[in-house]
Amino acid sequence: MANDDERDQPHRWYSTNLVGVPALLLASTTFNANPAALAIAGTRAAHAGLFALLERSRDLNEAREMFVHYLVIAFGLRKPEPHELPGLGVAEQRRWRSSWRKLLQGWGMDANGPAGAVLKGWVESRFGLVPGYHKAPLARFPSPTWIAYLEEKTASRYHNNNIHQQLDLLYEFCQWALQRFPPPGSATSPRHLQLWRGSTRCEEQLIAGRLQDRRCTVRLNNIVSFSLSHQDAACFGDWIFEVQVPACKVLVFPGLLPGQVLQGEQEVLALGGDYEVEARYA
Repeated sequence: MANDDERDQPHRWYSTNLVGVPALLLASTTFNANPAALAIAGTRAAHAGLFALLERSRDLNEAREMFVHYLVIAFGLRKPEPHELPGLGVAEQRRWRSSWRKLLQGWGMDANGPAGAVLKGWVESRFGLVPGYHKAPLARFPSPTWIAYLEEKTASRYHNNNIHQQLDLLYEFCQWALQRFPPPGSATSPRHLQLWRGSTRCEEQLIAGRLQDRRCTVRLNNIVSFSLSHQDAACFGDWIFEVQVPACKVLVFPGLLPGQVLQGEQEVLALGGDYEVEARYA
């Protein structure tokens, strides 16, 4: 039976997942240094037609238009016309509102709001990584903080249109795009992106080393935002972490999707865990 210390450490609660890599390994610095390709079980097979079509695209602009059009059809994301409403039930009339775009825009507004809870819950479900923070540290369970998080991550606001399946496709499309059309200037190796993250909660995140020594290890939430430049990251905290993020952990990068999706134009959304970073005071 787990002792009290283990029950107070959400990073030790990792469960099974759909990517075939043990969650404890997936969250570790060892995996981040030597990443392997990940795939959410069954997603590409269930949508083989989409990925066959994507292979015929000439550039990322064409590919993302194909992707967005496919999701509109597959998940009914088009707003019904007025003459169509009488033939639809109440749930069907509102179904189009529960979309990957609305979810990402919600995250961009507040990563600790309902949209953030749903994204963190999706990471739990697919990758087995339990969040450590939502509005407040998620430590001992049960607690009011945990209950509030569980209520938000399962609320019907985002869950009436297969939102997890939409995110599965978004992840797989992102991974396909990173291999076919990597972001210019952002890749430091075929398997990593050099990114930055601003932080004001550094002491809570530190698990090895000292910030003053520049090289240290931090524990990030199960899904977090990074920036493509040191200057952009400086807007979000007193300390800046320079991080080598495995490409296989990236969900969204600038230019992947059409239109304004996240608040920051240079924002990258990726899985968290334990990262060795180079820290500097902003």
